[in-house]
Amino acid sequence: MRKLPRTRLFAAALVALTAVGALAGCSRADRPETAAANVGAATEVRLGYFPNVTHAPALIGVDKGFFTQQLGKTKLTTQTFNAGPDEVNALLGNSLDMAFIGSGPAITAFSKSEGAIQLVSGAVSGGAQLVVKPGITSIDQLKGKTITTPQLGNTQDVALKKFLAGKQLSGQVTVTTMDNPKTLDAFRKGDVDGGWLPEPWSSRLVLDAGAKVLVDEKSLWPDGRFPTTVVIVRSEFLQQHPDTVRAVLKGELAAIDWAKANPADAKTVVNGALKKLAGSSLSPAVLDRAFSGIELTTDPIPEQFPQLAQDSVTAGVAKSAVALKGFADFGPLNQVLQEAKQPSVEAPALAK
Repeated sequence: MRKLPRTRLFAAALVALTAVGALAGCSRADRPETAAANVGAATEVRLGYFPNVTHAPALIGVDKGFFTQQLGKTKLTTQTFNAGPDEVNALLGNSLDMAFIGSGPAITAFSKSEGAIQLVSGAVSGGAQLVVKPGITSIDQLKGKTITTPQLGNTQDVALKKFLAGKQLSGQVTVTTMDNPKTLDAFRKGDVDGGWLPEPWSSRLVLDAGAKVLVDEKSLWPDGRFPTTVVIVRSEFLQQHPDTVRAVLKGELAAIDWAKANPADAKTVVNGALKKLAGSSLSPAVLDRAFSGIELTTDPIPEQFPQLAQDSVTAGVAKSAVALKGFADFGPLNQVLQEAKQPSVEAPALAK
């Protein structure tokens, strides 16, 4: 075997070491990410959502078959959750592919995954209220009271803590987390004084347990619109199966359009889904009240996300506001909207 001169061996080694050093010196952000290849429609898509009125597009989409109609041969597997943080863990643990979720946990998922989770659509605006005992008639009277939220770090938990911070009431109100059905029972027993809750639970406390509305979250946002529920996806799944993601979003849009055209039937479908998933249905009065406070829309209301990221800091849930560059990919949604001749979503501040 022919031997290379020492000078050539030394030069080759130096080049190799230099290349390794250059790679080591690059941060994750400096290195180009290797995108997963599009391999066509997925065999299965695992979809998460909540048994809440604020997840009506998912409830209707599953029950009426709008998702399966669009997915064709792709199998739809569903899983329900009580609040966003548990759903985020399922996404990060690779046991979910897509999820209907609160805006706060959506931001958390993006941050925790270092960009491996992306926002792809809106679902519902509005539908959250601070409801309390009738004797509490002013914000100042919350001092010394116990108020519940569905889960630590979920959308309503952040909203309540941010609100209290803005009123200089942090540390003066006991904030506890509790599953929504348990909050209703605890309120009836007098164990808690109220809750910042999504629909239908705020309506249930008002109509079934005698609570009163102290704050409607709509009053805290421009034009009363804020993203209560959105749709997120694992970035790898989106890259590998963009057609499947589009199919789910087509199903969502079909569910929303059908609900708007058939409001009475939509309520019936949602009530039946709640009965099946949560074990109990809602009275007509509660159902009507809950639906009156929400807007079903694929619009993610992207202009509110920088404020939502800052709210987590104000609420003490995050140490610093999440940088949202790359958070959203509305390409699939805009293709669906274009086909339906509906306005597209533009959010350059959230795009890659």
